[in-house]
Formats: sequence, C-alpha cells, structure tokens
Amino acid sequence: MELLKFMFVPTILFLLVVAPIWITMHYRSVNRSTRSLNEEDRHSIESMLATVDKLVERIAALEAILDDDHPGWRQQARRDRQGED
Repeated sequence: MELLKFMFVPTILFLLVVAPIWITMHYRSVNRSTRSLNEEDRHSIESMLATVDKLVERIAALEAILDDDHPGWRQQARRDRQGED
C-alpha cells in the first residue's frame, strides 16, 4: 500500500507533463524525417536549374559580344553606377 501511494504522484506527473511532451517531440521528429521533396518538386527544381544554366550561358555570350564590339563597356557601366550614388 505504501508503494502505491509513493508511485501515485510520479505517475500522475509523468502522464500530465512528460508523456505529452514526449509524444509531441516524437511526432515532430517523424514529420521532419518524412518531409522531403516529392517528385514534382524535384522536377521543378531541375527545370529551374536548367533555365539558370541557359541564362548564365546567354549572359556570358552577350558579355563576349560586348567585349568585342565595345571594349570599354564595363568601365563605362561602373562609372555610370558610381555617378548615380
């Protein structure tokens, strides 16, 4: 009987405080581990990366053309930006 009285308070504290926190943290960690990119998201990111690569190539080509046609265009652009400040 004495043991039953002794274990009553810790059991109630465990059920009211520790168990809900434990269960909440468990399901949060499960949710985070299963939260990954689905196939549609991966496809979308891959297509965006391909578009970015194409745009980088186009910018490089345009800069090469400008370097050939107008050799001082970079310095001119810097001066224009500094004049705006």
